[in-house]
Amino acid sequence: MADLPADGFYVLVTGANSGLGLSIGCRLIDEFIHTRPQSQTLVLISTTRDARKGAATTAALQKHLQDVCRKAERSIPGFTMLLQRRVQFREEILDLTSLLSVQRLARKLKSEIPRLDVLICNAGIGGWTAMNWPRAIWTVLTDTAHATTWPDFKISGVGWVTKPQLPKDSQGKQTAEPPLGEVFCANLFGHYVLGHALTPLLSAAAATEESGRIIWMSSIEAPARDFNMDDFQGLKSSHPYESSKRITDLLGMTAELPSTAPWTSTYFSFTSPPTSTKEEEAGYESSNKPRIYITHPGVCATGIFPLPWILAIGMTAAFWLARLLGSQWHCITAYKGATAPVWVALAEQGTLDTMEGREGRGKWGSATDGWGRERVERTEVDGWGWGGTVGEFSRRKGRWRHATELTAEGRAEFEELGRLAWAEMERLREEWEERLEGLE
Repeated sequence: MADLPADGFYVLVTGANSGLGLSIGCRLIDEFIHTRPQSQTLVLISTTRDARKGAATTAALQKHLQDVCRKAERSIPGFTMLLQRRVQFREEILDLTSLLSVQRLARKLKSEIPRLDVLICNAGIGGWTAMNWPRAIWTVLTDTAHATTWPDFKISGVGWVTKPQLPKDSQGKQTAEPPLGEVFCANLFGHYVLGHALTPLLSAAAATEESGRIIWMSSIEAPARDFNMDDFQGLKSSHPYESSKRITDLLGMTAELPSTAPWTSTYFSFTSPPTSTKEEEAGYESSNKPRIYITHPGVCATGIFPLPWILAIGMTAAFWLARLLGSQWHCITAYKGATAPVWVALAEQGTLDTMEGREGRGKWGSATDGWGRERVERTEVDGWGWGGTVGEFSRRKGRWRHATELTAEGRAEFEELGRLAWAEMERLREEWEERLEGLE
């Protein structure tokens, strides 16, 4: 492995072995090469669940880079050598449903890399087990665009929990521990713990001209009705995926508000003495707080909902029809779905600050026009609108049919839910880190 550059641009993408995660890696390579100075090197860190998938991911990313180089070589002979030096690959193992795996990776990275510019929290699971086929067929045939954007025919598993986080005791008995929702942990909590553990590296990037960023992958399917504060992990919910994405939106939209500051300040602090010189350089209890952004990939034909090949073809055909009927959210390909997270990852900090200063904190979504030309669109969040501003222009394309106008009361309720969500996430994080303390 080549020596890691001290001034490189370090990006960590979780769940990069296929689908959206792999496409995020490919798109990062393409856009980094064309938008960043030739003196800058992209260090692309991909995580997968095992070494075999990690090696396959690196091979796929290297092949993509070689294809980019071949195209460039036709225009500028000799350009290949320069491009290949500008991208380095690194593969790591991470199981987000195992908090020990999360902590193990964080310790490894903190001892080996100088900083982390962007953490893209892409990995996750749907938790769906079946489909209401009569309803699916009827709604897709009669209401194609809406039914394939906000489907209500997927059937989820209920009560799924992770494997035990704590090891067995000396007598071989399983140590007692509270249940941890599998979909909740894979989609959100594992990333949440990872983001906190990597705060020293993110803060090291935030101390420079490039702000350390955590990009959480939400979904266009995250309505308020699918989340219950009394069932925070979605253990009793028939929509645990949507519930986890709703919490993601609540956390992201309220991350900069004064009401959540008591919890965001502890989340982005180093809660134990520095364990490496890199943490010392970043600054214990650093004031260089990373930034949180929320994105979503639109609607893509990926394998998150496994289907037989013939049905997968039918699903993709329905997505194409929805786009032709005017839907802006049907990106269809994972590469186009990667538009928003990659744009947020590489955008100048001043650009993001100006846009969110003018329009409010927003959820950035991947979208296309009828010809499939991709772009980034701010996306309405139930109870928050497009930027948390009451009275903002609401006659926009691509709204959920059941969306309502943002009111002052609704905005206040959303902020309160965000405050409660931050408090609960911090409580869970601190309790689990205490349980796991000293374990390898």
